[in-house]
Amino acid sequence: MKKLLLLFSLILFISCNENTSETSKESNQKAEKTTENDSLPNFGIVIHGGAGTILKENMSDSLELAYKAKLEEAIRTGHEILANGGTAIEAVQKTINVMEDSPLFNSARGAVFTNEGKNELDASIMDGSTLNAGAVAGVTNVKNPINLAYEVMVNSDHVLLSGKGAEQFAKEQGLEIVDPEYFYTERRFKAMERARQREKTGNKTAFYDPLVKDEKFGTVGCAALDKNGNLAAGTSTGGMSNKKYNRIGDSPIIGAGTYANNKTCAISSTGWGEYFIRGVVAYDISAMMEYKGLSLQDAAQEVIQKKLPELGGDGGIIAIDHDGNVAMEFNTAGMYRATMNKKGELKIGIYGK
Repeated sequence: MKKLLLLFSLILFISCNENTSETSKESNQKAEKTTENDSLPNFGIVIHGGAGTILKENMSDSLELAYKAKLEEAIRTGHEILANGGTAIEAVQKTINVMEDSPLFNSARGAVFTNEGKNELDASIMDGSTLNAGAVAGVTNVKNPINLAYEVMVNSDHVLLSGKGAEQFAKEQGLEIVDPEYFYTERRFKAMERARQREKTGNKTAFYDPLVKDEKFGTVGCAALDKNGNLAAGTSTGGMSNKKYNRIGDSPIIGAGTYANNKTCAISSTGWGEYFIRGVVAYDISAMMEYKGLSLQDAAQEVIQKKLPELGGDGGIIAIDHDGNVAMEFNTAGMYRATMNKKGELKIGIYGK
């Protein structure tokens, strides 16, 4: 009996030691991985797909899943570029392409219609390392307006091109040109018709459609920090539903809809464009960081939660600073958004904080 007890004790002792050894080994591996991640060059990416009255109770499960899937696809596209040593500019452009090609967002493929029944597209992009920038407004046949904004930045002496001239430049640069019918989606077209009807009858009663209800807010954007410490930002939109007179919002306006500066941060805006232009929102956040020494989050909060509403505007921004800190600030009920850091940690949001 004593021998059996001795044998059992020995087996238990060996088993405990093995378990302790395995636990210690796993802990060491986790610690090594954390140390390895911490020693890697910092990088990160953040995106938005528009802001507005986005409420859980008004969103179907299938539509919510579709939005989340597309946001994840877009941000993983840019994150992979950054993880492999690509530039922030490339990551911004390719990430926005994914959202431009989706009918879910008011940008390119899913753009809203003007009062004339057309799709007029705006976009801008900015390089924080050089402060070089490119933008386009009112284009009707360029498949990916952000790509045209990039070409304006790198292959022209200008910052902002519009209309027919921008389209001619797109052809000269060999960009993909499509028939305007490419941008037609029934949902957006019906939204424009309803807006026209409200205009005729004076009936301002709101209707809910998570894709088009907030006619002023639909936009897509991206901001990124690459391993070389360079920042970039870009924004692309179909503008305001039922807009007239070739209206142009903040998205193609450097300093309002898009801004990037390696000294501070990279920002893309989404909201009521007229107010973002008047408040020079993107640049204002950067300036508050540079001149007042505010953190990105504090500056974004000051502008979006205080200064912009005081003007009468609403919307939001996504931003990343030179240290990889991210801000996703909005004063609407919701904002389609996502972020990924160098560790590959993914966060996706739609509704309020």
